[in-house]
Amino acid sequence: MKLLTIETIQYLSYYISRYRQVEDMGVDLYVLNGEGTEDFWPEERYRLAGSRDIGRILEIARDWHKTEQFDGVITFSESAVITAAAVAEELGLPGIGVEAAKTSRNKYLMRQAHQRAAAPHPSFRYVATLDEAHAAGEEFGYPVVLKPTMGAGSHFVFRIDTPEEMTDRFRQAAAGIESMFWARSEVAGLDLGPQGLLVESYLDGREYLMEALAWDDEVYLGSVVDRITDEGATFDDDIHHGPTSLAPDDLKAVHDVVRAGMRAQGLRRSVAHAEVRFHQGKPYLLEIAARVGGGGLDEIARLTADYDPIRAVRDIGLGVKPKVRHYQPTGVHITAMCLICDAGVVREVHVPEEVSSSDRVFLLKITAAPGDKILRPPEGNTIFGFLGTTGDSLQDARATMNDFAERITVTLEPK
Repeated sequence: MKLLTIETIQYLSYYISRYRQVEDMGVDLYVLNGEGTEDFWPEERYRLAGSRDIGRILEIARDWHKTEQFDGVITFSESAVITAAAVAEELGLPGIGVEAAKTSRNKYLMRQAHQRAAAPHPSFRYVATLDEAHAAGEEFGYPVVLKPTMGAGSHFVFRIDTPEEMTDRFRQAAAGIESMFWARSEVAGLDLGPQGLLVESYLDGREYLMEALAWDDEVYLGSVVDRITDEGATFDDDIHHGPTSLAPDDLKAVHDVVRAGMRAQGLRRSVAHAEVRFHQGKPYLLEIAARVGGGGLDEIARLTADYDPIRAVRDIGLGVKPKVRHYQPTGVHITAMCLICDAGVVREVHVPEEVSSSDRVFLLKITAAPGDKILRPPEGNTIFGFLGTTGDSLQDARATMNDFAERITVTLEPK
């Protein structure tokens, strides 16, 4: 089996661990990066386009396919969902299609699709000017949420409580998205839809994250976790718990909403990372991305629900129905968090042995290296890693996680 994976612009070495998981499943994995480094992957299975232009990427993919005869095309990168769909179409291989990819990547197109299909969603406005943002805030009533149409990782996503905050945050976000990696790393040469800012009405309830899968007429929630963050204004310090605390009736309502959203976005055979938030007792769609969740959500799914999102990516890429069931918790309790430090340039990240060797740790991934720049809101939302721990209960797992997180230290270069 040969799969081709795509990154429009290489995101450091973030996805290497997932590529290795795919290889461990018996796949010969080939990597095509639009822009990136020369030594990213073994030479015989690596191509670097030197450009994010779709014409150049498709040209290389076509020529490579003639000799290798790929069985499928996959991606784990949010900013390569459209590129991977275009390559799959070009090579006549299984894929979600470019239009569904665009609808699942551009938050404005996504909201329009939800609106057309009557899938529950917050009120929204695309705003090109500060005056338009103020008008939307007045219409929806504060608080509201300001977000990029082509963002990721909660970069430049703000809760806004007053018109004065809107003035400050709109300027910050409008400037920030011009240099944000996730906006700059999209494919060039295709119409990606409006690139700017949305104002959305605020949903006041709890949030849940799903690793979902669509196969023809059925949508499965492979795993469900609770977001248990003490929320502030920037949605940046994510903490998750599994298994979910959702009652059966609420879980069914969430499933119905996710199914409606995936169908609205045109996702018929696809993995998905879905985020839902309750408002006045009912679930609403935050977003549905046509890729698996980041960080350790794949490992969380395996531990807490016996569902493997990475294997599902492999199978979907090959055009084979993945092994999946409707959500059934295993009973294992976990908590997991994004590791956050102050802004600055990293000199060293130190993880003590009692943390790295603990049998309570199922997830420990340091993503920042010496010399990397850490940005914090409002300039950005860089994390330096992920930590997840197991326990006999939510309280037990969270206490261990918090204890271990405090022992991990980051030394920044002096200013």
